[in-house]
Amino acid sequence: MDAIDRLIDYFEALDAQAVKRIGEFYSADAWFKDPFNEVRGAAAVGAIFARMFEQLDAPRFRVRERVFDGDRGFLVWDLEFCFRGSHEPQAIHGVSHLRIDAEGRVCYHRDYWDTAEELYVKIPLIGAAMRWIRRRAG
Repeated sequence: MDAIDRLIDYFEALDAQAVKRIGEFYSADAWFKDPFNEVRGAAAVGAIFARMFEQLDAPRFRVRERVFDGDRGFLVWDLEFCFRGSHEPQAIHGVSHLRIDAEGRVCYHRDYWDTAEELYVKIPLIGAAMRWIRRRAG
């Protein structure tokens, strides 16, 4: 199994306990950026994933596509979850741009997803305002 297959398996099985193994998949100086965070280091990346398990109910990644050329490429994924206190399933659709180092660990991870469409519009009060703005702008 190559590094990408191992990484996909890790993401799809990720839970609060597996976050502790982040150093097996991310280099010590890995760079990570998403719409809310920019950090360096496997421990800092692990802290972001750990917070996800504190803030959301039952978060789960499903990798839909992978496109790689050697040590760099993209994963297309869905993050399925429920907001705390809600049983209504939600999903965020996104893409991760990754680079893998010589040891087979992620050294660069940049996530792309639309916070307005994928998150804000799903939050009750903010969502109503976002939908109103979209209708006015459209």
